Amino acid sequence: MTTQTQNEVLLEGLVLAAPEWSHENHGTQFYRCYLQVPRLSGQADTLPVLLPESQVPLVSAGAALRIRGQLRSFNNRSGVGNRLVLTVYAQELQPGLGEAVNQITLSGALCKPPVFRRTPLGRSICDLMLAAPRRYGRADYLPVIAWGQLAVQVSRLQVGDSLTLEGRVQSRTYRKVTDTGSEERVAYEVSMMHLLAPEEPNSP
Repeated sequence: MTTQTQNEVLLEGLVLAAPEWSHENHGTQFYRCYLQVPRLSGQADTLPVLLPESQVPLVSAGAALRIRGQLRSFNNRSGVGNRLVLTVYAQELQPGLGEAVNQITLSGALCKPPVFRRTPLGRSICDLMLAAPRRYGRADYLPVIAWGQLAVQVSRLQVGDSLTLEGRVQSRTYRKVTDTGSEERVAYEVSMMHLLAPEEPNSP
């Protein structure tokens, strides 16, 4: 049985600034903006959003926006920051409904061995790298982090194992020591909330 591929993101938050031109691909101009999505803790995730030029008129600085799309990865060839760059690719936009939302449903195969460790306070944590298939034989390589009992559970997985999860897309700042000193950078990852069983075919 083939596991159904899923990569579905739903976000609602505030647009921090007007979209800026990003790149051109197959004749389509793409723009980037950042969406600030509050967490229950009072902190907020600032997430990059990529959208085609046709959707730019729907986006304005300071406006609440609801986005449906996918989490995508591409290689950073600038030499600055992470080699793997993550962004939310917007497929549907609509005005915000007044409720902060940050949800992702993701399925794929493990492409690196899990890295399990414990925090100084003894909490379990596990880092995964998931390959989520895309059309035309391509795939998005997406970092996933799990905590507690979920971390223990997924730490037993092996390269090539499939999994489906629900979680949230989060941003995290860290300091990187370079030849010119220490720099603050931002990393993006999927925080796993639930591990789901692969979808079964509908019964007749």
